[in-house]
Amino acid sequence: MSGQRELSGQVTGKFGSLGVVAGYRPSATLPILAEVRRQASRRRTQLALGFMVVLPLIILLAFEFGGDGDDDGRRRGGAFASLVDLATSSGLNFALFSIAVSAGFLLIVVVALFCGDTVASEASWGTLRYLLAVPVPRSRLLGVKLVVALAYSLLALLTLAGTALLIGTLRYGWHPLGSTIAAQIPPGPGVLRLLAILAYLATTMLIVAGLAFLLSTLTDAALGAVGGAVLLWILSSILDQITALGNLRTVLPTHYADAWQGLLSTPMQTADLAKGAIAALCYATVFIGLAFWRFTRKDVTS
Repeated sequence: MSGQRELSGQVTGKFGSLGVVAGYRPSATLPILAEVRRQASRRRTQLALGFMVVLPLIILLAFEFGGDGDDDGRRRGGAFASLVDLATSSGLNFALFSIAVSAGFLLIVVVALFCGDTVASEASWGTLRYLLAVPVPRSRLLGVKLVVALAYSLLALLTLAGTALLIGTLRYGWHPLGSTIAAQIPPGPGVLRLLAILAYLATTMLIVAGLAFLLSTLTDAALGAVGGAVLLWILSSILDQITALGNLRTVLPTHYADAWQGLLSTPMQTADLAKGAIAALCYATVFIGLAFWRFTRKDVTS
């Protein structure tokens, strides 16, 4: 009996009263900085961020060496063509144009890439089960990967805007922010409006991030998670154009995607902005919640 008590004491001392190794802290596993460095070394991260720098340069070269186009084509282009006319009037307008042409598709793809590839790629490489065997708690693993993916998505958006603002200002100068629906906005308030637009776009991108992240926990194919999120966003955009759906369109994730244009009016139109932000947070919460619920209960074999 004394030998059994002595052995029991040794086991308890080593593993603790709950059967875990003494000194083990779940919060110390998979540090965020380690995941940041790990993702930074990946080719897709480098290419995505690099393209955010290259795109404004491509747009600038297109303005410098491309044709002006015919006036009739500009009239048919509507408000978007007016943004083209304004883009070369100041650095703020050039940055606004770069963001506008990227928000509809490019940013969607980049956010889906960062958030849809993060878990599915580990499964496809067969390293996911080894991460969980460290042992890294599943909720900790998902939380760290989600935070890092969102951070890189935000970095991509800021890189695009910052690069466009820098080269646009160097080429076209520091002048008021033009608007197609209001008077010119002085540079100081114009910067604040531009930051507000970025904040709103970052909020709406949470829908894509949450959806891609959910799909990433459901499949071992990273391309399927990324492509699925992009295709569902495009499908929602198409449905939003069908006026026969009436008020049903207001529940679509993309219905308020362009509400940021209300920040260019005087006074600012914020009603749709508030609705869009609330809808984005609701969708993102549901998608991310489902991702955690599903992943913490699934059998990980890859």
